[in-house]
Amino acid sequence: MNLKILLPFQIFAEETGVSRVVAETRDGSFGILPRRLDCVAALVPGILIYEQEAEAEVYVAVDEGVLVKTGPDVRVSVRNAFSGTDLEHLREAVEREFVHLDERAQSVRSVLAKMESDLIRRMATLHHD
Repeated sequence: MNLKILLPFQIFAEETGVSRVVAETRDGSFGILPRRLDCVAALVPGILIYEQEAEAEVYVAVDEGVLVKTGPDVRVSVRNAFSGTDLEHLREAVEREFVHLDERAQSVRSVLAKMESDLIRRMATLHHD
């Protein structure tokens, strides 16, 4: 199979000769072998595993996204991804990144809340005038 992992602004990985892919959905993990029927799956944040012929498994931590299998091609489109062969180091990298993303998300929410309250205050002023 041919595996391509896509991020919003780049190709994260492009592999040929992939013998199996294991991905996580809301309903649990499922595997894809070369002769599996075409399918589409909504992915949840987790570990995507793929194995190339005569090579070790590769682990990729992925954010939520979509997996599409058509013929020999498997396309995975996610917001963010990290790869590694050691699950412990991969877990640490994911924790660091998600903590950073949570801090950024909280900052963005705070700015949006201030903008919304300012907009409401201005609209109320216009309404009273």
